[in-house]
Amino acid sequence: MLSLLRKIASVGRVAEPAPPPPEPAAPELARRIKALRGSAQVRCVDAGSCNGCEIEIGQAFGPVYDADRYGARIVASPRHADVLLVTGPVTRNMAEPLRRTYAAAAEPRVVIAVGDCAIDCGEFAGAYGVEGAVSDVVPVDLAVPGCPPAPDQIVAALRRVTGR
Repeated sequence: MLSLLRKIASVGRVAEPAPPPPEPAAPELARRIKALRGSAQVRCVDAGSCNGCEIEIGQAFGPVYDADRYGARIVASPRHADVLLVTGPVTRNMAEPLRRTYAAAAEPRVVIAVGDCAIDCGEFAGAYGVEGAVSDVVPVDLAVPGCPPAPDQIVAALRRVTGR
């Protein structure tokens, strides 16, 4: 036990270097982000996706990528949320609930479209049950492309919002 403590004391703390700071946001978005003061309460909204993006969002908040260390935290209610992570093409049945969720989110709210389906309907473009992309229903501030996007890309978008 004593040898283990000596080893810990001699080696010191070992960690990966911090990633570079996020690139600055657009001026109008930067003004709203500044009001968040480095912390973002995130509500995930599945508007009709295949669930691939939700799995990657789960990984982004898991122990490996740990979005929480950059000030992003998942909340259960849109009334507590500053950021909406929206996945999937907006289906006809989810258009109104998404509008209501957007209206219930606290000001200043930021909407991040996660995945190709949320950005331009992806594989579901033209389907009979699809209302359109997220930007057709609510204003979108940031987009994370990919099918599905990697967790580090999702964390990078959240870092742009928190500024950490």
